[in-house]
Amino acid sequence: MTTLIEEAALQARVKAVGQEISRDAQGEPILLLGVLKGAFMFMADLMRQIDGDVTCDFISVSSYVGTTSSGEVQIRKDVDSPLEGRRVIIVEDIVDTGLTLHYLQGILETRHPSSLKTACLLSKPSRRKTTVPVDYIGFEIEDKFVVGYGLDFNEQFRNLPYIAVVEGAS
Repeated sequence: MTTLIEEAALQARVKAVGQEISRDAQGEPILLLGVLKGAFMFMADLMRQIDGDVTCDFISVSSYVGTTSSGEVQIRKDVDSPLEGRRVIIVEDIVDTGLTLHYLQGILETRHPSSLKTACLLSKPSRRKTTVPVDYIGFEIEDKFVVGYGLDFNEQFRNLPYIAVVEGAS
């Protein structure tokens, strides 16, 4: 593995994204909706950088088999909180093909939040199969398989405090 994004760069960018969200929210309460498992570290750090009333909930979806997106999304754990009338920000670890996020945005819009936005730590625009709006992006990266800071390879490497490229994985 080789380091792609150092820990200090991650923390600086998370702080900047938190400031953007705070500015855009203009003091209104926010519900951060973390997509498990990969987004939990990003969301925890992001939440600490947002000023004002912030709550969190989680949703778990699956669309990967090994290192490849299957294109088929399954909800494994749904949200516990009602979304109607709330300012919701989906927090994703990585937006790759866009299929999972497109599915999630569609499902969550039917629950009538007052606004629905998305924050992602990493974006791979070269891999998009569908156009999806992403309001807050930590970093755009090339098409490499990455781990660390919550992202895994077969449930390993989530604990790395930086983002690394897994050599030979595709």
